[in-house]
Amino acid sequence: MNGAAFAAVLFDLDGTLIDSAPDLAGAANDMRAARGLAPVAYELLRERCGSGARGMLGGAFDVAPGDERFEPLKHEFLDLYEARMLRHTRVFDEVAVLLQDLTLPWGIVTNKAERFALPIAAALGLHRAAAVVGGDTTGHTKPHPAPLLEAARRLGVEPARCLYVGDDERDVTAGRAAGMATAAVRWGYVGHGKPIEAWGADFLLSVPGELLKLLRVP
Repeated sequence: MNGAAFAAVLFDLDGTLIDSAPDLAGAANDMRAARGLAPVAYELLRERCGSGARGMLGGAFDVAPGDERFEPLKHEFLDLYEARMLRHTRVFDEVAVLLQDLTLPWGIVTNKAERFALPIAAALGLHRAAAVVGGDTTGHTKPHPAPLLEAARRLGVEPARCLYVGDDERDVTAGRAAGMATAAVRWGYVGHGKPIEAWGADFLLSVPGELLKLLRVP
């Protein structure tokens, strides 16, 4: 596949553009502290950050959707996270350089609800994105293709000419379902499950600068 053929790049947010793990893990451990429980090791929570609240609650309280405790804990977690979501979260240093040098239109497609995604994008300088599509924008979350198709529509680019870049197997699944090429990144929250090489992405990126080479940006 010829990288020069792409007309736009779409990015996942957490673990791809930004390192939000300190605040996601922090909110989970704030909940444990409120209950008199010792914190869970940051490293153990970090690898679950790609799954958002579900991953944090699984790591901190061993609960999952379907458990009667899950929904109340989820609401508590999201409120705590919203209050601190910009305390330590930052754009990855090399990603900031990448976005400065990227000449193609680009957008963000995340499973984060707009209540979190839009303020984070604005605060971290990612408002330059031509589109920010959250997990509640279309009524579907990845791996459903609808959010990616909505981002392509907003950019005015055919899905087949978009490259979707993410750090989770769901990103690859969603990209393929949307008819887009996909790139999986090694610097994110790759986490549990199949190794990244088995996700079926068209490209594997070890560092952000490799994307510019792929796109043949001088």
